[in-house]
Amino acid sequence: MNKNVEQPDAENPEELLDLKVTEPKKWAAGIPAVTAALTDVFQEAGLVRGMEGLFHMNKKGGFDCSSCAWPDPDDDRSPVAEYCENGAKALAEEATTKKLTGEFFAQNSVAELAKLNDYEIGKKGRIAEPVYLPKGGTHYEPISWDDAFKKIAYHLNRLSSPNEAAFYTSGRTSNEASFTYQLFIREYGTNNLPDCSNMCHESSGSALTPTIGIGKGTVTLNDFYDTDVIIIIGQNPGTNHPRMLTALQKAKDNGSKIIAINPLHEAGLMGFKNPQNVKGILGIKTQLADLFLQVRINGDMALLKAIEKLLYEAEVKEPGKVFDQDFIRDNTLGYAQFLHSLQQHKVDELAEKCGVPLSQIQETAEMLKYKSRIIICWAMGVTQHKNGVDTIKEIVNLTILKGSIGKPGAGLCPVRGHSNVQGNRTMLIFDKPTEKQLDKLKEVYGFEPPREHGLDVVESIKAMHEGKLKVFFSMGGNFLSATPDTNYTADGLRKMKLTVSVSTKLNRNHLVHGEESIILPTLARSDKDMINGEAQLISCENSMGVVQMSKGILEPVSKDLLSENQIVCRLAKATLGDRTVVDWDKYAQSYDAVRDDMEKVIPGLENYNKRVREPGGFYLPNAPREGKFTGENMGGKIPFTVTELTEHKLEDDEFIMMTIRSHDQFNTTIYGLDDRYRGIHNERRVIFMNEKDIHKAGFKAGDKVDLFNYHSGKERAARLFVIVAYNIPESNTATYYPETNVLVPIDTVAKTSNTPTSKMVIIKIKKHES
Repeated sequence: MNKNVEQPDAENPEELLDLKVTEPKKWAAGIPAVTAALTDVFQEAGLVRGMEGLFHMNKKGGFDCSSCAWPDPDDDRSPVAEYCENGAKALAEEATTKKLTGEFFAQNSVAELAKLNDYEIGKKGRIAEPVYLPKGGTHYEPISWDDAFKKIAYHLNRLSSPNEAAFYTSGRTSNEASFTYQLFIREYGTNNLPDCSNMCHESSGSALTPTIGIGKGTVTLNDFYDTDVIIIIGQNPGTNHPRMLTALQKAKDNGSKIIAINPLHEAGLMGFKNPQNVKGILGIKTQLADLFLQVRINGDMALLKAIEKLLYEAEVKEPGKVFDQDFIRDNTLGYAQFLHSLQQHKVDELAEKCGVPLSQIQETAEMLKYKSRIIICWAMGVTQHKNGVDTIKEIVNLTILKGSIGKPGAGLCPVRGHSNVQGNRTMLIFDKPTEKQLDKLKEVYGFEPPREHGLDVVESIKAMHEGKLKVFFSMGGNFLSATPDTNYTADGLRKMKLTVSVSTKLNRNHLVHGEESIILPTLARSDKDMINGEAQLISCENSMGVVQMSKGILEPVSKDLLSENQIVCRLAKATLGDRTVVDWDKYAQSYDAVRDDMEKVIPGLENYNKRVREPGGFYLPNAPREGKFTGENMGGKIPFTVTELTEHKLEDDEFIMMTIRSHDQFNTTIYGLDDRYRGIHNERRVIFMNEKDIHKAGFKAGDKVDLFNYHSGKERAARLFVIVAYNIPESNTATYYPETNVLVPIDTVAKTSNTPTSKMVIIKIKKHES
């Protein structure tokens, strides 16, 4: 990198706005959600364009929301609005009429743009044409598509090994683009396929695959409507998966009980005012959680063991009435060893470790004692810990003790974040493909795919620093802001010869770059994708394993945009030239042709083009859902797992921090500066602390502080935050990401899954130094 060029900042500016704190809400959605949603859409897209988009979003024959992966109903969908507040805000982001042309980039240097916060950067508009930042350059400048592909191909083909390049994927990439992307990368010669799943639900797949035989959940949306108990652990549906609230309300109406487990009293766990029915419009809420367990950060394992121990004691008194002994005998292994391990624990000690009163744990056990139709849901609050994989295996233990899998109204439900992150993995976006998957690629296409496992996200960042990577290609997403150890990641990106981003909008990842950088603007989900006068459709997979079509209906803001699939096909052709055995022109011109070949490679996609066009799509095969278990080398049985408790010893001046989303963001995309459910307005640089901790540390609410992490003797600092007193367990704190991702060490990861431990960061808090 030219040292004379000003290096753009990797972090948000250290500046405060005008923070206003109000009482946290005890319910989610309602009329305020409708108002906030429509305001964003109409401001960005206008009334006519905005309403057209909203009317078609998540409708059969319409386009799939680019936000969360919560499933659409299989049957009739809402005639009013089959979307939530955050889905509408996601549409506003992509349907905006503001666009960034070469003139914008000529007037705004990379360094100047980096002085803006992430909210301001994102509000600039859609990128309208390909742009290129030359070595030593200060401004992006227009480049033709052909020249962009030639330049990327030049860099890729001059590497000493294909393994010197890494190809990242975000969760919004369609099935078709994901398939052609991995096909190009493997024909190019590497399995360096880091993806956003590495940072979120990798722990779920790492726990579920060796136990139940599939790295996905086992329930359908209809199971929520006919269950006895729903356990929500380490998940905040009101902010992260708002449409889930409707399913929970329906479950409650049908008699289900809900147990919520979380360090924070989140509004979406407590109550729901459904704006699509009369009660909600009148402000009448449905109480969601029948029991709320305020667990300490990472106290989930101790809590689960305590529940299991109480259920075991009840089973001893009433053999066969509490545990499903028939299921345990016929479908599991290791029951005796599991019980022996469980008996080593004392319930009162487990209660102390998890921070939940023993009386509440006893109440939980009573609610579960005679029930088997139990669904357990979880998300990042479970996965992003060192023991995340083991905690999910403990969830499996509880599930199989009760026989709560492979039957209606029961099962496991990892709630995915981004809309097609599960589909990406189905389409073979994975750095560790199986031999069977690679053999199938070879059989269908005739080339020998690489067999050596590739790099995941954390490994890719480390490889940048070690000089093992020279080119980094990002298919969507905001890699810099999503990853841990922000400054460490930024320094790695700056070492690249070339960084490439396929994007709809500007983000900080474009401003921290390699010696050369290219931004390739792509169509959004809501955009019409016309090829030879014919509107193309894509497909996505939701959290429940349903694959359905998505067809954009809005006119793109620029005629100089390409779909992700076309970008991949044209890049593959430019890079591989005569070496390729794939007809990339055919794939670029017809997504049906892509799907015809996808079904030859991936099980469960038979007759894909017909079935994906059926209203509502189709379910992928899911053996555990049908009571068939194919865990690794387990002979069709689910193994109990003997797990260990993790001890967290803090110094007197240390706290545990978890990073969280505000209600006004989706992943790293910041929609606004209000987190109205938690009572935070016009600010993001806040740290939520227990009031006792604030006084004990000599602070008061409203104080300005700096946050530090000292893992491995290295100081990581996030400066200028405001203390907010909040109902959170003692010694626990919470902050918004990406502002505090700088504090998440690159080498504190979950065992097995290598997922960054963003929910478990040891910090010190000091008075802000001006």
